[in-house]
Amino acid sequence: MRVGLWSLAHLHAFSYLPILRDKPDIQFVGITDEEPERGQRVAREYGVPFFANAEELLAQVEAIVITSANVDHCPMALRAAEAGVAALVEKPIATTLSDARAMIRAFESKGLTLATAFPCPFSPAFEELVRTVRAGELGRVLAIKATNRGVMPGGFFIQLERSGGGAVIDHTVHVADLLRRLTGSEITQVYAEIGHGLYHQEWEDSGLLTMDLSDGSFATLDCSWSRPKSYPTWGDVTLHVVGERGNATADLFGQHLHFYPAEEGKPSWQGWGSNLDALMIADFIAAVRETRAPRSDGLDGLKALEVALAAYESAKARRPIRMGEFV
Repeated sequence: MRVGLWSLAHLHAFSYLPILRDKPDIQFVGITDEEPERGQRVAREYGVPFFANAEELLAQVEAIVITSANVDHCPMALRAAEAGVAALVEKPIATTLSDARAMIRAFESKGLTLATAFPCPFSPAFEELVRTVRAGELGRVLAIKATNRGVMPGGFFIQLERSGGGAVIDHTVHVADLLRRLTGSEITQVYAEIGHGLYHQEWEDSGLLTMDLSDGSFATLDCSWSRPKSYPTWGDVTLHVVGERGNATADLFGQHLHFYPAEEGKPSWQGWGSNLDALMIADFIAAVRETRAPRSDGLDGLKALEVALAAYESAKARRPIRMGEFV
């Protein structure tokens, strides 16, 4: 299968690129980027072809990974669908519900695979937590405390016209998706407190959400960019489940070593567990080959985006917002 990568705007492009380049069961055709100088430089560094024109790359691939600024996901994905190319789109799937729905319709009409880049469901820790909950070992789930806290990433993430928001849209979607998978229920209502107190900028740097689920449980989420630049890793994803008969916690990135460099520089956490990005990409490739749904499809992306956008509506209205209350 011939696969390409479109845009280097998102940080995750630099995780996906070596996976795609080195994956033995595909032909990695190359990359294209809206900033040609950046694209050419990265192509040289990774030893892969560069395409100055996105249409030229789309004409040569069967699947594309889109890692652009959030606002560009929809127009790029629609161009891929028109070219008959399956797409794995970075999260959030879009910045508006109408764009997300348009993407889903376009790929469905062409019979093409549309996947949302959610690597967290592939975590062995999360999969074991799902098994524990579904087996009834904790009894009925009452509440879930979740975190997705990270370092402020800069770049387009803090350009509201390109990102669609700050920490809330960046980090809510991962956990909203995990909550749906873990409980088998839908999020029905969101209440959010959103703040600007860490960086004092137009974009929000912190958020605390309370979410009601259709099974009667509720969840809380800290989705803040609250980790300083000196922090040894980008952030975390954790879930603590409280049930009638027991509790369980999953730390999705807990498998790491503490690395202290001999030369001057900050410590870092070196992960030794499963490569979730590689597992996600493998699932996407298999879904395209087998003409089946990927583990995270367009609807999963839409449902997670709806929660993030409801959080913004809640903060603005200063009250809980029910799903379906806005479009």
